[in-house]
Amino acid sequence: MQKKNTKQTARMVLAASWLAVFCLFGFRTTFAIFQVPMTHEMHWSTTQISGGFAIMMVVYALSAFLSGWMIDHWGTRPAYFLAAIFGSLSYLVTSSTHSLLAYYAAYGVLGGIGTGMLWVSSTVSVRKWFAGKNYARMWGVVFMGAPVAQIVMSFVFRHLIVTHGWRFCGRILSAIVLGCMLLSSALARKNPEDYGIEATGPNPEPQAQEEEANWSITEAFSHRAMWTVIAVYLCSIVAEFLVWSQTVSYFVQDLKLSFGSALGMYSTIGITGLFSMPLLGIVADKIVQRVGNEAQGRKFGIIAASVVGSFACVAMMLAGSSLAFGFLACFLFAIYMSFSQSGVVGYAGAIYGSRYLGRIWSFATLICMGIGPATGSFVGAYLRDLTGSYSASFLFALSAFAISTAAAATLPLAAPRPKAVRFPSKSAALGGEIALG
Repeated sequence: MQKKNTKQTARMVLAASWLAVFCLFGFRTTFAIFQVPMTHEMHWSTTQISGGFAIMMVVYALSAFLSGWMIDHWGTRPAYFLAAIFGSLSYLVTSSTHSLLAYYAAYGVLGGIGTGMLWVSSTVSVRKWFAGKNYARMWGVVFMGAPVAQIVMSFVFRHLIVTHGWRFCGRILSAIVLGCMLLSSALARKNPEDYGIEATGPNPEPQAQEEEANWSITEAFSHRAMWTVIAVYLCSIVAEFLVWSQTVSYFVQDLKLSFGSALGMYSTIGITGLFSMPLLGIVADKIVQRVGNEAQGRKFGIIAASVVGSFACVAMMLAGSSLAFGFLACFLFAIYMSFSQSGVVGYAGAIYGSRYLGRIWSFATLICMGIGPATGSFVGAYLRDLTGSYSASFLFALSAFAISTAAAATLPLAAPRPKAVRFPSKSAALGGEIALG
């Protein structure tokens, strides 16, 4: 593949991943927005509503595991196409439900299949195409889809919900997901090795120029590095999804803000993320260049993310005394997101290489996403119903972030290579390399 065509292909990969992240975080954001009007109309408790989100994330984890294998074999296009169908159906069917079981089936099961095709696909795809000094920067660009989704959902749908109701908004979202993900599947491309090229921005370590070993899931999961990063990610996910799913309800129920004001404060995460995600992606890559070791650089980013997440929880608990702390909490949470996601996937890629990262990271995602989101969202709602306030919920999230920080500090910088057959890459034979300039 010529250099010009390589650049164009890489940009198409970024665009497809951006749309996937936009739709994925659209699901997360709309749950926080729809939760309040759904509770009022359906007369369901906070715990019952959050149960749909918990089911979605369990199914999401199973679907994400399947998507990892699909990526290694065929690239991201099949996963994105399935996301278009199931994601669109989830919103459409949910908008017509009137029973709790139907809501669980529509939003939980269909939504879980659709969203599960998005996260591993987008993160691993970017890591396969961009490594070392370029990965976090490019992931920061792709991850801007998350704050854009939150801003669009927060500002646009808060007016539509008031005037037309959440069911009408669900039908609009069904059409948006279908259109975005069909476009994403059209833009999607296979893996770099299928074109005989290498990921741009190779790891600055001299040993990184060696050919990658053929890491199987068994080999990767036989090392402490994999289980440690899973522990870090799992604890962060528990805290993260508690905050994602309960923040708007906290602002409305505990702080007594109007629904519109609550969404306005919540949108601080998205507004901050528009700037923090690409900028902090550059910072993360600069750290990698400075230390000369991608695993160590990503480790620093992971630790920073967990520490910032802890401060965000503290600020959230202080929001009752001053709304300024509420804005600060949302600001800090956006900073956490900017470092966290590129950190864990970048670390795994630095340790195990990118050739089979799809299946390796999808299995890690199966564990983390199968437990973390459901636990975080359910516990956050349950503690609120049990105690009458969200103080205990955010204290729980703070504890999870603290454990994540401690585990991140112990991340090893290497894992012993398995005794596997080495093979020359197509890119080594053809001399291809991506460079977006």
